[in-house]
Amino acid sequence: MSSQEIPEENLPSTQGEAHAGAVATADPFADPGLPPHEHRIQDIDERAAKRSERVVAMLFVLSMLATVGFIASYVTLPVDKNIYVFPIGHISALNFALGLTLGVALFCIGAGAVHWARTLMSDVEVADDRHPIEASPEVKAKVMADFREGAKESALGRRKLIRNTMFGALALFPLSGVVLLRDLGPLPGTKLRKTAWSQGKMLINQNTLQPLRPEDIQVGSLTFAMPEGMKEEDEDFQNEIAKAALMIVRLRPENIKDKRELDWSADGIVAFSKICTHVGCPISLYEQQTHHVLCPCHQSTFDLSDGGRVIFGPAGHALPQLRIKVNDKGFLEAMGDFAEPVGPAYWERG
Repeated sequence: MSSQEIPEENLPSTQGEAHAGAVATADPFADPGLPPHEHRIQDIDERAAKRSERVVAMLFVLSMLATVGFIASYVTLPVDKNIYVFPIGHISALNFALGLTLGVALFCIGAGAVHWARTLMSDVEVADDRHPIEASPEVKAKVMADFREGAKESALGRRKLIRNTMFGALALFPLSGVVLLRDLGPLPGTKLRKTAWSQGKMLINQNTLQPLRPEDIQVGSLTFAMPEGMKEEDEDFQNEIAKAALMIVRLRPENIKDKRELDWSADGIVAFSKICTHVGCPISLYEQQTHHVLCPCHQSTFDLSDGGRVIFGPAGHALPQLRIKVNDKGFLEAMGDFAEPVGPAYWERG
């Protein structure tokens, strides 16, 4: 058996000590260093660099076009239109267009940035030792120097086509979010405070579609009304009736506890919004003996003999009252719009 094949414990003492010393000096975790840097084709061929520049610019331009398409889709496409998309099936054309254009806009910005970094920015490997967390003046100076060097290597000043198209894509893309703010609703003090009711509009029975007279309202009955001139076939009927729906009851004047409610009534007939102030459900349950109305959704209860105030449930505000009178022809008519917003509270009641 040769000396190379003899186990270490069987070697002579001097030979074993020499072998152990050689093993101890070999560091298995030694830094192997960085491999030689290989130049990309864009580093040595300006035509290839120009091609990469055009690709990046094209991606940023596509992002801008997709953002414009997103805004155009949001403004022009109807909500209720469906299209067939294989293999998904029938889906909303608006949702499909918004998702597609928004995805393309984001993807092109990301892909353009990645392609720019991988083909045109410097890819030289730089090794740096770890340093303390607290930055010293020397480190700060080095960071600024590295930043200036990185800015120089990015060629942002020299590659004006990339710079301008990137700024254009980044500046235009946030408009998608700005356009979406429209779905938050109208501005305070505008449509949120206004309904279809106005001075002189007669109260129309929602079942018979005939104007209401005081004698049509009996004590203990609950009648639903809508403004004069509103028709179910109107395009915006559902949106308008959701704010203007009215419930009418007749109370004996001595049973009305709130003075303003009495002043705003006509021969004991009071008119309140039908829309619950909790989450906007329509109120339809009326207790004749107590003059309470109950919302069927979450059991909010309102006292129609005391200004429509909340006496039970999660609703936070009283029902808005509509001021009414009897006109010269003997019909009930409104003396204006509701004095406060209808339905759930918003932004401290507008």
